[in-house]
Amino acid sequence: MEINDAAQTLDILGHPGRLSVLRLLARRAPEGVRPSEMADALDLKPSTLSVYLGALERTGLIRSDRQGTSIFYSIHLAAMGALVDFLVADCCRGRPDLCAPKTLRALSSPQPGDTAMSQSAYNVLFICTGNSARSIFAEAALAKVGGDRFNAYSAGTNPYSEMNPFALELLERNGHDTSGLRSKNVSEFQGKDAPPLDFVFTVCDLAANEDCPPWPGQPVTAHWGLPDPVKVTGTDAEKSLAFAATYGQMLRRVQAFVSLPLEALDRLSLQTRLDDIGQMDDA
Repeated sequence: MEINDAAQTLDILGHPGRLSVLRLLARRAPEGVRPSEMADALDLKPSTLSVYLGALERTGLIRSDRQGTSIFYSIHLAAMGALVDFLVADCCRGRPDLCAPKTLRALSSPQPGDTAMSQSAYNVLFICTGNSARSIFAEAALAKVGGDRFNAYSAGTNPYSEMNPFALELLERNGHDTSGLRSKNVSEFQGKDAPPLDFVFTVCDLAANEDCPPWPGQPVTAHWGLPDPVKVTGTDAEKSLAFAATYGQMLRRVQAFVSLPLEALDRLSLQTRLDDIGQMDDA
């Protein structure tokens, strides 16, 4: 990257609103995000967001892609990498041990999936907004099909005071032990007494869009977003059908995760497989 190009790009990023949009898209990479979803997550007017997106697209850091009638925006990973390289490549004459950002230093230390995963059990956290259905389904499913290889947890960024009764009834009907399930705040897993996490999965778009601090130890992360059955309206039968569909989709994702040969996958291969699970077609 030439210094003039970098200067122009950094000038555009020197605005809190544009920078917030870029950070949101970076969190969702490599997926694309609809403008309406970004506007809701960042509390921006559509017209304001459109201006921000246009400026960022001119830098080459993001790009748009039309899928049917919808437009999705996503990070241009190669361009982001070029900007980061420009900023840090000359730092201390290539001495990352002296000045590398803490995230890069953490990533350079041994992580789950770097070589072979051989510990007795992996701690897995599923996150959504309310922690009343989707993340609870994932926790219960992993607890049932994962055996002794996994410790399953779930939490919400803005949890409800209690779990959804349709979700609980469905889990009990499918043979899950619900006695230990409860809605929890994600902060329970960010303190010094929290279990060290090996995997963190977001299962709703709102949770994936939120600006959260990096997880200690840099666990492997992925986004397995599914529609929220809690928002379905209609008769009780229609609501129950929506919860059953979401449960079935989540169960298939968890089963695919459990079947992965974790001990044989390096981190990059593991990340690819987890991203693929998040894109499973359940139609």
